[in-house]
Amino acid sequence: MATENRAAPLLAKALGIVLGTDEIPLRLRAWDGSEAGPPDAPVLEFRSRRALRRILWSPGQLGLSRAYVAGDIDAPGDIFAAFAALSSAGKFSEPGPFRPLTPRELATLLSTAVRLGAVGPNPTPPPEEAKVTRKGPLHTRQRDAAAISHHYDVGNDFYALVLGASMAYSCAVWGEGSYTDNNGLPAGLDGAQKAKLDLVCRKLGLKPGMRVLDVGCGWGSFALHAAQSYGATVVGVTLSSEQAVFARKRAAEAGLTERIDIRVQDYRDIDDGPFDAISSIGMSEHVGREQMPHYAQMLHGLLRPGGRLLNHAISWNAGPTKPDPDSFIPRYVFPDGEMLSLGEVVTALEGGGFEILDVEALRRHYALTLRAWVRRLETNWDEAVGLTSLGRARIWRLYMASSALGFEAGLTGVNQVLVQRAGGDQPPLRRTDWI
Repeated sequence: MATENRAAPLLAKALGIVLGTDEIPLRLRAWDGSEAGPPDAPVLEFRSRRALRRILWSPGQLGLSRAYVAGDIDAPGDIFAAFAALSSAGKFSEPGPFRPLTPRELATLLSTAVRLGAVGPNPTPPPEEAKVTRKGPLHTRQRDAAAISHHYDVGNDFYALVLGASMAYSCAVWGEGSYTDNNGLPAGLDGAQKAKLDLVCRKLGLKPGMRVLDVGCGWGSFALHAAQSYGATVVGVTLSSEQAVFARKRAAEAGLTERIDIRVQDYRDIDDGPFDAISSIGMSEHVGREQMPHYAQMLHGLLRPGGRLLNHAISWNAGPTKPDPDSFIPRYVFPDGEMLSLGEVVTALEGGGFEILDVEALRRHYALTLRAWVRRLETNWDEAVGLTSLGRARIWRLYMASSALGFEAGLTGVNQVLVQRAGGDQPPLRRTDWI
């Protein structure tokens, strides 16, 4: 076993093997109080030997993620700085699955774990890990419903704490120079979300009396804005029962139950078109690559001639890579979620019969949105833990902070693709006249 108060240097060696680097840009603090690494670097704290045991059994992102969610690892200071440093190290900067350790690396890691007294049975994963089955075909109705429930049915009060009054769970649109407070932190989240909802309404050309479909309606934010500010009649569909209850309550409180119909329904089961316009805000990430052409064809068939669809979705910008089902996001956040490139989305929409009218990239806006959400979560930490669980709150902190860094680095983006079904009225010739 390691000499008393000397665990950190050995821990640094073990973590370096996993990350594939000789130098880790972090200050490691071990369970025995010892430290190793650059003194001015962000701190990553290993609170118990169980953290290293998790990494030994799952040497990659999954082991580190499980250790963080379980509280065996912590970033006690600036979580963005700590995760940015970790992401810059070795294999963490590479998209896709981790490279398996060589026999020599595995032997060295095991030997180091023995010296640290960290060898033992595989610890039980945190209870918050997704229970969605990994057998059978992706994106069946039953499997999609289970995946959506895992992510969204964790308590409306928890989401309200993180998202704020807007209850909009997608990229906000920030005005130039108006998005930071005196400390340089994101400010004005509610206004930025309202600006996003209004932008979508304008792009869709909404007018009083228009019938609108909101696919993946969430907590009803777009439906409320479209009905209140543009006089539209809105059908919103979601697979989350908790979201539907909350959205219906908001519609009732606003006196809009006759103009807003919220359903728990799969988009593939909608059969009461046509609609004058369709919004899909942060939903198509759940559709999947193989289902994307069918998604485009379905929505095309639900639109009247001349009707517009706005597809707002996260994109993968880092080039072709093999998805890793054992990474943090599919295990803890979005089971079965798939991020497509912008090119794949545009190709599917054109293949479904749509004409592309406009594409707008909002990558930098999403980084600001995520940082604002992290700030709200950290400011209300104790309440957030009380509303769900410590593990769940840690998942959202890790997920949102790491996602912000991904957007800032350009690995991921978010795009609004506006398309139109042929026929009917045409938009004005100049973009500035209709957006």
